[in-house]
Amino acid sequence: MRVISGTHKGVSLKAVPGQNTRPTTDKVKESIFNMIGPYFSGGIGLDLFAGSGGLGIEALSRGFEKVLFVDREMKAVQTIKGNLASCGFTDRSEVYRNDAERALKAVSKRELAFHGIFLDPPYKKQQLEKLMHYIEEKRLLDNQGFIVCEHSSNISLPEAVGRLDQVRMETYGMIRVSIYKWLSQ
Repeated sequence: MRVISGTHKGVSLKAVPGQNTRPTTDKVKESIFNMIGPYFSGGIGLDLFAGSGGLGIEALSRGFEKVLFVDREMKAVQTIKGNLASCGFTDRSEVYRNDAERALKAVSKRELAFHGIFLDPPYKKQQLEKLMHYIEEKRLLDNQGFIVCEHSSNISLPEAVGRLDQVRMETYGMIRVSIYKWLSQ
C-alpha cells in the first residue's frame, strides 16, 4: 500500500494489523481518484471507516486542506496516526476513535460541510444508505462535494438517496465503487 499521486507520491503506508480490516487496493484507490479528481485545490474530507487512512491520506496528498479520520478500532486509529506522521500530515488531520453514526452526529454539531466523504465500511455490516440519508439531512456535504462508497459488487445502491444522485458506479472484481453528488439544482 502506498500513496498513488500528489505531494507524497510513493510513500508506503502500513496496513492495520490483523484480519479485521480490508484495505482499499492501490488499483481501486487510483481509479477512485481518477473519477473524482484527480487533484483538488483545498476542501475538507471525511474518511469515515478509515482503516489505515489510505483514502484520506491520498486526498491530502492530492490537495485537500484537511481530513477527519474515524474508525472504531484502536489498532486502526494507531495505524492512521502512524501513517499520517510518516507523511507529515498530522497538522492537517484529526483522528477519532468512534463508530460511524456517532461520528456523523459529532461533526453535524460542529456544522462542518465536507468536499469529500469516503465510506468504506466492512462489507458484512453495510449501512451506506442510512449514513447517506443522515449526511443529506444534515447537509454534511458541500454543494460541489462527493461521496465515495466502496462496497461489495453484489450490493447495488439506489440511483438516488434523497437529493444525492449516483453519478458513477464502477465494478472491480468483487469491489464496487458508487459515487454520489447533490442533484442538479
